[in-house]
Amino acid sequence: MPRFSVEEIRARFAQSSDFNEIFDAFEDALEQRIQDVELYRVLFWNHSLAPDELCLFGEKLAKEFSPIAYDVFMWLASVFEVTYSSYDNFDLAIRYYRKAAEVRPQEPDPYLDACDCYDPDLNIPPPDVLIEFLKSGLNHVGNRTALLLRLSHLHHLLGDEEQSRFYRTLADEGDGSKN
Repeated sequence: MPRFSVEEIRARFAQSSDFNEIFDAFEDALEQRIQDVELYRVLFWNHSLAPDELCLFGEKLAKEFSPIAYDVFMWLASVFEVTYSSYDNFDLAIRYYRKAAEVRPQEPDPYLDACDCYDPDLNIPPPDVLIEFLKSGLNHVGNRTALLLRLSHLHHLLGDEEQSRFYRTLADEGDGSKN
């Protein structure tokens, strides 16, 4: 039997700074089989939660409700990109963009959004990590043009003009579609 209404759960997610209160509301939401991503977004923006606690909630939610796993991982990645990037150099954001890509490898957004994390002044996250991630997406994304252009741009930023031209040419020649 539910202990909390959806409004009470939302209020705890948004306003509580006590992990146990938040966890109780989360468990109740799972018991009620609430799969409303908007409700959990409120939880992910609770600034009293540490990164490992956010990961705990996100992983449990994605495991419990696989139809919303992609959205959960994308949302977590964006939260980590905005709120914790200065502490972990975007590691958590990249981790969750990878998880989103595992759920829906044909979607270009996880690959492209991960590239948006790149800070050329600080050289984080490491460009080779992003390049490898983009290349893995080439095998799955239907229209590869945007990924090829990002690969070209990253290589240009690294001073590797040969690889930059290679990927730009692939994009320009219409090799944007997967064979």
